[in-house]
Amino acid sequence: LTDLKEKVDMKHRFRRNLMKGEAESTMTKQKLQQRMREQFQKAMGGTPSWAESTEEDEDEEDDLLRRTGNFVASSDSLPSGILRVKKCLHANSTRPSEDRLTTVQFHPSAQVVMTAGLDQSVSLFQVDGKTNPKIQSIHLERFPVHKAQFSVDGEMVIATSLKNKMFYLYDMMEGRVSPVHTVRGLNEARVKEFSVCPEGGALLLTGTNGYLHVLTLKTKEVVRSMKINGDVSGVAFSPDGSKVFANSEDGEVYVWDMRSSRCVNRFTDDGCVRGTSIATSQNGQYLACGSQSGVVNVYSQEACLNSANPKPLKAVMNLLTSATALTFNPTSEILAIASRAEDEAVRLVHLPSLTVFSNFPVAKRKIVYRASCLDFSPHSGFFSLANNKGHAPLYR
Repeated sequence: LTDLKEKVDMKHRFRRNLMKGEAESTMTKQKLQQRMREQFQKAMGGTPSWAESTEEDEDEEDDLLRRTGNFVASSDSLPSGILRVKKCLHANSTRPSEDRLTTVQFHPSAQVVMTAGLDQSVSLFQVDGKTNPKIQSIHLERFPVHKAQFSVDGEMVIATSLKNKMFYLYDMMEGRVSPVHTVRGLNEARVKEFSVCPEGGALLLTGTNGYLHVLTLKTKEVVRSMKINGDVSGVAFSPDGSKVFANSEDGEVYVWDMRSSRCVNRFTDDGCVRGTSIATSQNGQYLACGSQSGVVNVYSQEACLNSANPKPLKAVMNLLTSATALTFNPTSEILAIASRAEDEAVRLVHLPSLTVFSNFPVAKRKIVYRASCLDFSPHSGFFSLANNKGHAPLYR
């Protein structure tokens, strides 16, 4: 407990906005935690509803739709060609980053977006498209953030760095940031690339030499590992989390059963020399594989589970440099693809017709710059990306 009594300098630029007056130039860690918790809960409108109830009943769904009602287009079917899209204020305009952003992610249930990046911070903003007020920023000393992700229940953020074996868990409900220094059974020099398992409570870490490790958050230990040939370039889960697709830098895709840790299928990504990214759609219909050449192959997920030689439904040829980021929107109607090697190299694919929307990004105007991460809000009302200028452009 002594360490909760330790005083924290509140004049630091990341904490200044938590002071309620000059008298609070220092504060105990315990008090700071409490202040962060209050601030977060205030932004969520009291104690966030998603923190209290465990039952996902119908009313909650209706309530959420009411709350995000004006961002939900009825998606009987999304027309192709021209996407109705409006540029909003940058998601992080109230606190732009001083260095490259590496992550942008919408909260799974609240109207909140997170950004994180090389300036050693993780920030949370309320998303309204008008002012996007900042909820809070946490500063992680000597820890340029490589990736930050919400836990499945949305109560925690997991953040990894570029060169550290240590990673951070940020419990938003408690306002507590805790480092995880050691993971039992993990024989890797660093923890950098990871995915949150859809079943919750576990992370899938990408190790070196083709290893994937399942780490439980409760006990902080590796419970099992899987290995592919060549280095892992990306992983994506089937919607129920029972299978994981991993593509290798050698252009192969492996399908693993998460429960038995057995490889249930593998195939060569059509025409791919070096894989760079992979993504699945939430409706279980599509799998997208990105390659170093910029080609993104869109497959039927079903075919990839069962066939030894699936053929892509479409090869999207619009990126000319390595396809480094792929994300499907929650309604599985749009696939966003990007290359962080070139300015404005982001495209949105209309999935029903497998054609690219012609009006995004806007020609002759630089807004996007180099995008390293893409995300859609839970009801697909918003789309944002993390760029090398420290901004998260937001579209609606």
